[in-house]
Amino acid sequence: MGGRSFSMRGVQGAADRAVQHARAWLLETEPGSRVHDVQLDPRFQHRGVDLLWELPSGEVRGIEVKGDRQATRRRYFFELISNLEKDTPGCFLYSGADLMLYVFLTQGELHALPLPRVREWFLPRAKEYALKHAFTQTGAIRYTTVGAVVPVRDVSEGVPGVTVVKLKRPAPERPEPKPGVEPAAASEPEAPEAPESQGPRRTGT
Repeated sequence: MGGRSFSMRGVQGAADRAVQHARAWLLETEPGSRVHDVQLDPRFQHRGVDLLWELPSGEVRGIEVKGDRQATRRRYFFELISNLEKDTPGCFLYSGADLMLYVFLTQGELHALPLPRVREWFLPRAKEYALKHAFTQTGAIRYTTVGAVVPVRDVSEGVPGVTVVKLKRPAPERPEPKPGVEPAAASEPEAPEAPESQGPRRTGT
């Protein structure tokens, strides 16, 4: 079975960009809400929760974020085994998150999946989907992740409540104002997407 190899830096860059998009979408969806990044908090790492979304009502929802850089893919990669060598389960199976925000970075789409419902739909059908191995190199350590490749269409047809959002692109350059015409007050420009080549994050491990 064909595998794909990733460097940790590339994976981390994609993850960082996906989290930025996820945070922006959550804050826009619920004005007045707050988003807390708990990716490095050990209390949440083992629960598969990357962000806590605190709604104005006081309700707090757990969010898992996935960034996918495949340019043509219309399929999700649901992680079933996070480290084959250590036989650790994948976050799709154990995550306590309420929502999985799956960000297709190249296509510029964010898919909000109600994770418990998607898992409930997937498990009885797991054998219908091909498994894929991905390899990640971090320093001298190489580990294998195994996931199911599931078409986006199958999930959207089988699970109610899936939301697909087109991500905003950075605004194009504004045309020069005509002479003698006062330019309208500019709204705050949208921040461009951070470059993927951020330095590797230090996790203190």
